Amino acid sequence: MTSASERPLLFLDVDGPLIPFGSSAGQKEVAAASSTTVDQGNPLLARLDPGIGARLTALGCRLVWATTWMEEANDVVAPRIGLPRLPVLEWPDADAGGTPRGLHWKTRPMVEWAAGRPFIWVDDEIGDMDRLWVDAGHPGPSLLHHVEPAKGLEDADFRALAGWVDAVAPR
Repeated sequence: MTSASERPLLFLDVDGPLIPFGSSAGQKEVAAASSTTVDQGNPLLARLDPGIGARLTALGCRLVWATTWMEEANDVVAPRIGLPRLPVLEWPDADAGGTPRGLHWKTRPMVEWAAGRPFIWVDDEIGDMDRLWVDAGHPGPSLLHHVEPAKGLEDADFRALAGWVDAVAPR
């Protein structure tokens, strides 16, 4: 890899991968101890791991928000996890239609944004139809990485992501 434009893209969802939906006793304690009015009424923000941004950056990918949080991910999530402002994938008009049955509404815009470049999609809503559609319609390497929404990104997820990045674009 010789330039930032050659780095694989990493499309990142917030709810599920970064903000786990499940909670252990430890998470409840952290949430109770760190919940403030700065959380803008969202007590789940206390579940964000402040060190996860550094782990994502260390993957060497070009990070892109692929979340319904849209620009709010830059305003609310990024500062809490140590990320700079990231590009935000814009979603098509919900009334635009044309999405095949079973295909996630995020899939087509991601493949268009990637424009043949290698990419990873990290989300908790990836399905078989998404994998088939990307395999058939994206000429470059891709990894659609499903994250268990009750747990969020864990060590095993980071090992899988890093392994894919190393195989596709050795550093």
